[in-house]
Amino acid sequence: MFGFIAPSVTFGQALTSPEELFGSLFNDIQNSHIFSDSKTFADCIPLDDPLLIIEKYYRDKNDPDFDLADFVYQHFRIPAEIKVGFIADTSLSTEEHIRKLWPYLTRQPENQERGGSLIPLPNPYVVPGGRFREIYYWDSYFTMLGLRECGRVDLIENMINNFAYLINTFGHVPTGNRTYYLSRSQPPFFSLMIRLYSEMKGKKILKRYLPQMQREYDYWMDEGNSERADFTAHRRVVRLPNDVLLNRYWDDKSSPRPEAFKEDVELAALAIESYPVSAESIYRHLRAAAESGWDFSSRWFEDENDFSSIHTTDIIPVDLNCLMHHLEKTLAEAYLLNDEYECFQLYEDKAKKRCEAVETYFWDNNRNYYMDYNFVKKDFTKAVTLAGTFPLYFKLAKKQQSHYVRKYIRLNFMRSGGLLTTAIKTGQQWDAPNGWAPLQWITYKGLRNYNFHKTANELSAEWLSLNEKEFKRTGKMMEKYNVSDTNLEAGGGEYEVQEGFGWTNGVYLRMKNRKR
Repeated sequence: MFGFIAPSVTFGQALTSPEELFGSLFNDIQNSHIFSDSKTFADCIPLDDPLLIIEKYYRDKNDPDFDLADFVYQHFRIPAEIKVGFIADTSLSTEEHIRKLWPYLTRQPENQERGGSLIPLPNPYVVPGGRFREIYYWDSYFTMLGLRECGRVDLIENMINNFAYLINTFGHVPTGNRTYYLSRSQPPFFSLMIRLYSEMKGKKILKRYLPQMQREYDYWMDEGNSERADFTAHRRVVRLPNDVLLNRYWDDKSSPRPEAFKEDVELAALAIESYPVSAESIYRHLRAAAESGWDFSSRWFEDENDFSSIHTTDIIPVDLNCLMHHLEKTLAEAYLLNDEYECFQLYEDKAKKRCEAVETYFWDNNRNYYMDYNFVKKDFTKAVTLAGTFPLYFKLAKKQQSHYVRKYIRLNFMRSGGLLTTAIKTGQQWDAPNGWAPLQWITYKGLRNYNFHKTANELSAEWLSLNEKEFKRTGKMMEKYNVSDTNLEAGGGEYEVQEGFGWTNGVYLRMKNRKR
């Protein structure tokens, strides 16, 4: 049989986002600040029919003795963070700790919560940990790197089949398996997951998941039906001269994110005071940045020190378009394996055209580094970030460019604990002084691809040492780390630093084993 067939699973759940389901009740609860984290209520489980809860709310809310917090606790089950009951043994090696942790981060289909915002999946999967009680798209690729090192091919296959199920069901992979994530995706790593799996099971894997890769490509490349001028966009596609099509991040909604409701409302109010913008445009930029996975970073700001200057949808990101090039190349090979020569040639041509566009629109000859491109201003953005290393990871850089990028990495991003994401301190979690596992791996592998082994080894030694030091000190693997001052914890962003942590575990194991 050609392609992946989703298991016949009936979950009996209306796929309605909680802000749509509960309307003004949802808004009132989020605006009341009952919970310090907006995601808490977005993940709550109603204890009765939502319509009955809404009816009771409208009946009782004007009573003098009505207490909204009491009402919430009476009618909803509050989700707990993933503490997993796991007691870390710091006498173990970091690798032994991670191997013991996997089962506690793994969710089984029969144990998934019904009735709330969670979209149940048909196969077991690994969650990141902490407040993240669901699977996440791009996180999962880096988690799979570690699962492979542990011989967990079964779990890799199950997670890929879950993503195939999501594509079959919704036409794309949402940020995570929550109803409030359905309007956006995340960096498209599905083709990399398929490549990883094919390294273990053979090229037949490319053919098996060809329908899902094609459908994901169609989602990202939806141009709409009307002809558009150059330097204009529709959803995730930007049209440039000479029929060049590149991609940006987007979200199909322009309202506050349910999982960060009060933060979005407050930022929109600030932006409206400072700039000639609408609340809806700010919400769209925030959601698009959330689709990027870099939520949030000065990368998306017009003024690097002003969060309210966010303008994500004006930006064509270099990393996203490298990922799309990989998807095009993988589609081409899958079609060739399937003896569909016209489709093979079509996607080979698309990949070639995008490769040329990466050179045209992202390489900055003045900085000698890869930059994002603002298609509204028709110029590079000002943000210098680790996203500029993606062309090395995907082998799209020329030899001379790779030397410039290596030098740029050493001068601007390398610190005592690994690599900064940006050199700018803004209080946002994807800015200095923080470093993140996925970008350490992308850069490390990119350097290796161009034989910069000395720099790659230095990076690896610094990052692994920091991971190990923090594990011995705290018994935890963290979501992010302070790479500038390894005696301080990471910070910034909309929530506390989370422990677990899926992609940190995966990158640690893969990087550690590649050194041996």
